[in-house]
Amino acid sequence: MAEEEEIIAQTEKVIRIQRVFINLLDSYSSRNIGKFLSNCVVGASLEEITEEEEEEDESKSAMPPASSFQIVGTLSTLEKPGPNFALETYCNISREDLLLRLLECDVIIYNITENPQQVEEAIWAVSALNEEVSHFEKRKVFILVSTVMTWARSKPLDPDDSEIPFTEEDYRRRKHHPNFLDHINAEKMVLKYGKNVRKFTTYVVAAGLQYGVEGGILHSFFKIAWLGEVPALPVFGDGTNVIPAIHVLDLAAVIQNVIDHVPKLHYLVAVDESVHTLEDLVKCISKHTGPGKIQKVPKENAFLTKDLTQEDIDHLLVNLRMETLFVKENFNIRWVAQAGFVENINTILKEYKQSQGLLPIKICILGPPAVGKSSIAEVLSKYYKLQHVKLKEVVSEAVAKLEAIVAPKYGGEGEEEGEEEEEENVDDAQELLDGIKESMEQNAGRLEDQYIIRFIKEKLKSMPCKNQGYILDGFPKTYDQAKDLFNQEDEEEEEEVRGKMFPFDKLIIPEFVCALDASDEFLKERVINLPESFVAGTHYSQDRFLRALSNYRDINTEDETVFNYFDELEIHPIHIDVGKLEDAQNKLAIKRLIKEIGKPRNYGLTDEEKAEEERRAAEELVAREAVEEAARERQEAMEIAEKMARWEEWSKRLEEVKREETELLEAQSIPLRNYLMTYVMPTLMRGLNECCKVRPEDPVDFLAEYLFRNNPETQ
Repeated sequence: MAEEEEIIAQTEKVIRIQRVFINLLDSYSSRNIGKFLSNCVVGASLEEITEEEEEEDESKSAMPPASSFQIVGTLSTLEKPGPNFALETYCNISREDLLLRLLECDVIIYNITENPQQVEEAIWAVSALNEEVSHFEKRKVFILVSTVMTWARSKPLDPDDSEIPFTEEDYRRRKHHPNFLDHINAEKMVLKYGKNVRKFTTYVVAAGLQYGVEGGILHSFFKIAWLGEVPALPVFGDGTNVIPAIHVLDLAAVIQNVIDHVPKLHYLVAVDESVHTLEDLVKCISKHTGPGKIQKVPKENAFLTKDLTQEDIDHLLVNLRMETLFVKENFNIRWVAQAGFVENINTILKEYKQSQGLLPIKICILGPPAVGKSSIAEVLSKYYKLQHVKLKEVVSEAVAKLEAIVAPKYGGEGEEEGEEEEEENVDDAQELLDGIKESMEQNAGRLEDQYIIRFIKEKLKSMPCKNQGYILDGFPKTYDQAKDLFNQEDEEEEEEVRGKMFPFDKLIIPEFVCALDASDEFLKERVINLPESFVAGTHYSQDRFLRALSNYRDINTEDETVFNYFDELEIHPIHIDVGKLEDAQNKLAIKRLIKEIGKPRNYGLTDEEKAEEERRAAEELVAREAVEEAARERQEAMEIAEKMARWEEWSKRLEEVKREETELLEAQSIPLRNYLMTYVMPTLMRGLNECCKVRPEDPVDFLAEYLFRNNPETQ
């Protein structure tokens, strides 16, 4: 009875915990922990999990329950929007404001596994909260998510047996890695302030290397493998170091249990049950995502990997065996990867591809010769970062591989380790090579369809094509070739009724089929205009081109064409008549195909590509501004020239008008001048002369009297 009351009291205490603060919600680890908790029912981990509940949990929707934790937290930057599961987010706020936010929360989680700069803030936060303990209305829980790197230099429990793992009980014996001094100091500080259990309880969770969802530290290996740009994945050092690890969602589940159970043990270790070495992890990634090979390189090479920080490298090179006894014995966890990374690689890969948006795009591009298949495929393969599958290259690669397998048998240098399986591979390769040579001899240098289809199928099933996708250029050409290439290999050899859905290989079947076409006249004109240097040695010579074009038309006039095959599978081809677009560079066709196919499904642009894109955009902007400036200057010059021309014309017209007015006035003044000179001026001049001689006091009156007396008419 007393035990039941204790459980009920404990449950009541837990249910009051609702508001949870997590720092840096936009980082990998904190984001996934916050998202996980936002979908958890408060107190749910107090009940044991049955198998039925696990199945129900997997089938539940992603909608958070009504009594889930309320997540608030900080962000490192405002450039990106905060996570949608967070109730509130803060960025660049003062310590005073941050303390007020922390005091509003029931649980404070500080994650220092990714950003070392957060260690100082975590120490400040636990110290500031400890000073406010007397004002707490109810108990607050402080959880420091630290790292097992604070155990990295711990001496073995048994000098004679280094394989004995450390557990939570050994935490007082732990010795930190030199680069994680601040972390272990933060752990000690957090444990120190957790003495007042009723008011303020503190915990430290030492987490192993985190993986899962977006990838964590192992993301760089996934990316290198997925891109397929290297023949082997690097293993730094000898790769025999054991790395304690945990799925990030399992770490979140441990934290959920700490919140719900409020255990008496204040130092916990969060790792899975695996004992994987660095070589195990990299080999697993390479096998399931990349080339399938690994290459051991010096440890120093790790610093050349751009995506790895110093802390990441330290995690990858640690050699530490750890076991989490308390968590397994006392907590109720729905493990995602309890057995470890390697055993759960398929689940981890599925999560990773979904979170990164890594989905292959598979395209088949078909059409008559010279229609532009290869040039369009080349552009699309670069835009979508796909494998450009060309028939000749695939056959050449396949033959080269077979010859490489066979070569040691006759070289005399083969190692004595030759196992029976290897000998069988050599014999099979030699037999296949002999068959290829015989086929080409019998068919005037052409290879039979069975070999071509075999090599193409192997190429489409290769890891780069499975990861990124492919553009199959100009093949298959016929209905039967398509059926042999894409149908399931294990199907029963029966006559399929045409028009019915038959089994096909979903792994390699194209998602998009591009059917390019153009009139014969257009194609002939295009080939005629090709440079002689380009045509030499290709199938674009006149006879070969006309023969290939005629053959294509003959094949595609039958009832069963390669396009009918895809139509029957409900993969309807995208038909584009290149001739009608009147675009020599096929830019319009490419633009339409990109619109139909959609956005790329890969990692996006690298930092170098982003810089190149920005540089190109800046150059285009400068060029565009220069063109606009030149056009503006041209326009201004034209306007000034027109204005000057109009001014000159107006000035000329004004002068002409003035001249005409002057001439008119002069013409109009002649009669008046003659009249004055005849009748007025003689008498007036005499009067003026007389006035000058006499110099009267009133000259005007004198002149008037003179003119009156000497008027010719009165005389």
